[in-house]
Amino acid sequence: MTLARRFSAFLSALMILTLLGCAPTEKRVGTGQYIDDTVITAKVKGALVADPELKATEIQVDTYKGTVQLSGFVAVPEHVQKAERLVRDIEGVKSVKNAIAIKK
Repeated sequence: MTLARRFSAFLSALMILTLLGCAPTEKRVGTGQYIDDTVITAKVKGALVADPELKATEIQVDTYKGTVQLSGFVAVPEHVQKAERLVRDIEGVKSVKNAIAIKK
């Protein structure tokens, strides 16, 4: 009986640690937030690819807790604002950090 209780206590402790490991912290997102950010990133990339003027392969997209960061290069200044406008209209995007540079 003692062995069974020890094993049960071990499994309980392991389950608690596993759940705590998945919990979000200020510097780390939880599993649900990670999935949400992945979906937002996919939507943003899709919107950039669908636009005939933007070269989506030259724009990088990173999402963290709903904040989308754009980086990379575009040919003309108007494309910087256009990319940002496209991203702001996507569901789930809380804010946009635009670090896109213009090719010279």
